[in-house]
Amino acid sequence: MDYRIIVDTGCDITEEMEREMNILSVPFKITVDDVEFVDDENINLDEFLYSMIKSNNPIRTSCPSPYDYLEKLNKCEEKNIFVVTISSKVSGSYNSAVIAKNDYVSEHPDKNVFIVDSKSASAGQTSVVLKLWEIINEASSFEEKTKKITTEVDNNKTFFILESLDNLIKNGRIKKTAGLIANILNIRPIMTTDDGDICLFEMNRGFKKSLSKLANAIGNVASNLEEKVLVISHVDALEKAKDLEKKVRELYKIKDVIIIHTRGLSSGYADNGGIVIGL
Repeated sequence: MDYRIIVDTGCDITEEMEREMNILSVPFKITVDDVEFVDDENINLDEFLYSMIKSNNPIRTSCPSPYDYLEKLNKCEEKNIFVVTISSKVSGSYNSAVIAKNDYVSEHPDKNVFIVDSKSASAGQTSVVLKLWEIINEASSFEEKTKKITTEVDNNKTFFILESLDNLIKNGRIKKTAGLIANILNIRPIMTTDDGDICLFEMNRGFKKSLSKLANAIGNVASNLEEKVLVISHVDALEKAKDLEKKVRELYKIKDVIIIHTRGLSSGYADNGGIVIGL
C-alpha cells in the first residue's frame, strides 16, 4: 500500500495501531515545573501524572516544530501521505505541519501530502485516524480520499468528562473560586468540541451521572451507529471506560468500541480520571 499516516501525539494510539496502520508519530513536549517530558514511546506516564498532580503550577506544552514534521516526512518512502493534527484552534501543530509540507513537496514534487486538521484531540483525533484508515483502503484516488476525510472530520464527534478540575484551575481556564466551588459541589461537566473549539455540553453533579448522560447523548448527536467505532480514551480510569462501553452497548447497536489509555498530552489536559470519546 502506497500510503502513510503521520499524527502528532494529541492523538491517542498504541504502538500496535502504529504498526498496523503504518503511522509515524510526532511528539509534543510537556514541561512540569522544570522537568520536560517528550510525549513519545519512552515517556513514563506514571511519573508524568505524579509530577503533574503534585505540582501547584500548570503544565506547559510545546507543539511539534516544522522541522519535527519534516523529519518524519523524510522517512516516508510512500507517494501518498496524510498528516492528521490536533485541532488548529488549540495548538500550533497544524501550522507546523503545513510549513513542513510546503518545504517537503518543493523538494519532492512527485509526492502527495494532505494535512488534516482533525478539529479535535485525544479520542476524537483517533476517531478521525480510524476513519482515514478505512478511506485509504477504499479503491479511490488521492483527491477523492482528501474530500472524504474532510467530510468525516466535519461529522466527527468528541466529548470528554473531567474527574478533576485542578488543571483547568492551574491553567487559568476557569477562575479558582469557581473551580473550587464546582469541586465541592461535585460538578463534573461534559465538554465537547465545536468546529475545533472546546465548549460546555452539559453540567452534572457526579461523574457517574455525567457518564450516563453522555451514553444517552450519543444517540442524539450521532447517526448510523451500527457503522461506527466508538473510541474511549481514559486517564488511569479503565473501569470508568468499561462502564461507559457497557452502557453504550446496552443502548445501541454499534460497530465496535475501542478503549485506549491517553498519551501524555491528553493526560495532561483531561487530567487524572478523565474520559474522552470520539466517534
